[in-house]
Amino acid sequence: MSDPARELRLPALALVALIGARGAGKSTFAARHFSPEEVFAPPAGLEADAALDACLAAAGERLAGGQLAVVDLRLVRPHERRRVVDLARAHDLSAVAVVLDLPRSDLTARLAPGENRALLAAEVTELHRTLPGLEKEGFRRVWVLRSAAEVRGVRLRRVPLAPDRRELTGPFDLIGDVHGCLPELLDLLERLGYRGSGGEVTPPGGRRAVFLGDLVDRGPDSAGTLKVVMAMVRSGAALCVPGNHDEKLVRALDGKAVKALHGLDVTLSQLQAAGEAFRSQVRAFVTGLPSHLVLDEGRLVVAHAGLPQRLQGRTSGRVRSFALYGDTDGRLDEHGLPVRRDWAQAYEGEALVVYGHTPVAAPRWVKRTVNIDTGCAFGGQLTALRYPELETVSVPARAQYAVPGRPLQEITLAEAAPSAPLNG
Repeated sequence: MSDPARELRLPALALVALIGARGAGKSTFAARHFSPEEVFAPPAGLEADAALDACLAAAGERLAGGQLAVVDLRLVRPHERRRVVDLARAHDLSAVAVVLDLPRSDLTARLAPGENRALLAAEVTELHRTLPGLEKEGFRRVWVLRSAAEVRGVRLRRVPLAPDRRELTGPFDLIGDVHGCLPELLDLLERLGYRGSGGEVTPPGGRRAVFLGDLVDRGPDSAGTLKVVMAMVRSGAALCVPGNHDEKLVRALDGKAVKALHGLDVTLSQLQAAGEAFRSQVRAFVTGLPSHLVLDEGRLVVAHAGLPQRLQGRTSGRVRSFALYGDTDGRLDEHGLPVRRDWAQAYEGEALVVYGHTPVAAPRWVKRTVNIDTGCAFGGQLTALRYPELETVSVPARAQYAVPGRPLQEITLAEAAPSAPLNG
């Protein structure tokens, strides 16, 4: 369990549970640290279950709108807290807890004349009995404040979630699935105006590259591709999200049982030759990447396999799975490959979503989405989307390095260009 601290690093988007027995000062704490519209306390006169229902229903509406919510309830019993955790999970967010566990003497002194001391004693006893298990119950972070002085001295710092990079407004060059095609990557960067010297790549005119994942496998030089991309991210010249091939590589490096197919065997051989230090760097790099990115004040979303509006900017296993693998249901097609539902056809979000994962013969525009994985490793092209210009730049593959499991998806005439203005 986390130790109390003067500064609590609170996720900027989460469900916050204020926990404590009667008289702990939760409402005073809430008023000091949160705005009134963020806090949901039980209406007067409701029974405990009805009060919990009302608070969670109102908090759920706020979470659905992408805003932090705080529930100001006693929540000393596990079955009540379970509903808080379940609500957060339903909205693909974390539940965090701030526990005001003041000495019983302080709480007794705050009781109103005639208020039942036995009820207070029962609440304190139950809280102390179950407090060690809060993180096992599903709370992502737990802070316990054990004195009035700690409560008064604490400061809350709101920390954006990992995908939230709205402050970065571009311009960007979004680069599709490289798959170890280092020669083509260098060709594309040169065409985009990036210059390399001594292992460093310098972007033109304040631009920044954004890699859509699947850096490895299939192409001739996955290790070299990783070196370039990692150096660009380290210097601030690039951002990156992971692809499913990158995640599978990490699982292999961790010794997990994975099948070394689709070029993973070659990637592992190259990393073995590169040495243990580089393998450790690769593992740390990929595991540290956010599942997706929200950029330009929310106007741009980058995810390897795409992401519907309801999952954008959120963090959960469901979000990461969709961002890595797309909309799948476990079925395989006639080629033995996962069936991927066309999530873009149903997309109604306002942000432009740029993704890859499913190779297409040319950039595919559907509503406010564009797939720029143009199958370089399969003999197609490596493509970048310049943002906000919404111009695509492609270089041809120098060779066909792998045979596709299914033919590259052809696009229709309607999918060859944006169907509506996207930068308005």
